[in-house]
Amino acid sequence: MSSPKIVVFDLGKVLVDFDYSIAARRIVARCDRALDHAAFFAEHAPLLSRYELGLVNTQQFFEQIRSVSGFGGSREEFGNYFADIFTPIPQMVALHAQLRQRGFPTYIFSNTNELAVRHIRTRFEFFSAFQGYIYSYHHGAMKPDPKLYEVVERTTQCTGEQIIYIDDLPQNVATAAGRGWHSVLQESPDKTIAALLKLGVID
Repeated sequence: MSSPKIVVFDLGKVLVDFDYSIAARRIVARCDRALDHAAFFAEHAPLLSRYELGLVNTQQFFEQIRSVSGFGGSREEFGNYFADIFTPIPQMVALHAQLRQRGFPTYIFSNTNELAVRHIRTRFEFFSAFQGYIYSYHHGAMKPDPKLYEVVERTTQCTGEQIIYIDDLPQNVATAAGRGWHSVLQESPDKTIAALLKLGVID
């Protein structure tokens, strides 16, 4: 049995919480059409998925949202409204710091987009302390697609039980477990910390 060598974190709902309804309210308030902010991102989910797959860039994403919504602000305004939805999860940020102090390389592995990453990198100091970053929009695949997990293994040069992976979605954890990773479903920070204690990587 291989000892864990690295810890890989999902981003949203693991290290940072987020609420897309904040963005929807702000964006809809600047649109020239009567729109339901509660349904805004659900109605445009395919476009958001294309953005997080890297099939459209940030300018194209902005232009397409503007086309379907009548958004009247600038691209900079839109970017601020869209991305300013995150708050750090203190226990998980502290867990990451503890792992780094113990010498574990750590990685971010996330279905995400350029606007979100740019905002988090600018606002949250802890985000710069990871060994590497694997984003869906860089690789044209989204979890739980195994192709993206292969990118993690190539990037980290680790496989199977050498990897501890933390994610809040069961389907993402299931794919990782199927590859032999130590997979932790984040139901709460306390449960995640308990799982890493059991694995012996923190004390």
